[in-house]
Amino acid sequence: MRYWLFKSEPSTWSWDDQVAKGDAGEEWDGVRNYQARNFMREMALGDRGFFYHSQSEKAIVGTVEVIAEAHPDSTTDDDRWECVDIKALDAAKAHVTLDQIKADERLSAMVLVNNSRLSVQPVTETEWRIICDLAGLPE
Repeated sequence: MRYWLFKSEPSTWSWDDQVAKGDAGEEWDGVRNYQARNFMREMALGDRGFFYHSQSEKAIVGTVEVIAEAHPDSTTDDDRWECVDIKALDAAKAHVTLDQIKADERLSAMVLVNNSRLSVQPVTETEWRIICDLAGLPE
């Protein structure tokens, strides 16, 4: 299993929106960055991810699971763009903010710290475990 981080502006697609989709989940559509798209192409069923609210909150608010591997993004006719489907798993008991992540030396190499604009990014197993612990989430 691999680990990822999915960023969304809560005013566009929030954790509550994701939770409301239930087990059916939702496409992680609208990504128009080649690196983020390529990360989605690497994802496998059952991979886990953090759901991150960007903009004002800048915090990890829950975990998700990949429930459909990369397929054409339904929001465009351009076949260069693909997406995965994800479903919500667990809400964070404590949101883990970007400031907390940046302040934690154990997370200094995290992609989020060094490229906070990338909307889909990998997370190492060690980073996953640390953040799950900080957020009160099951690993």
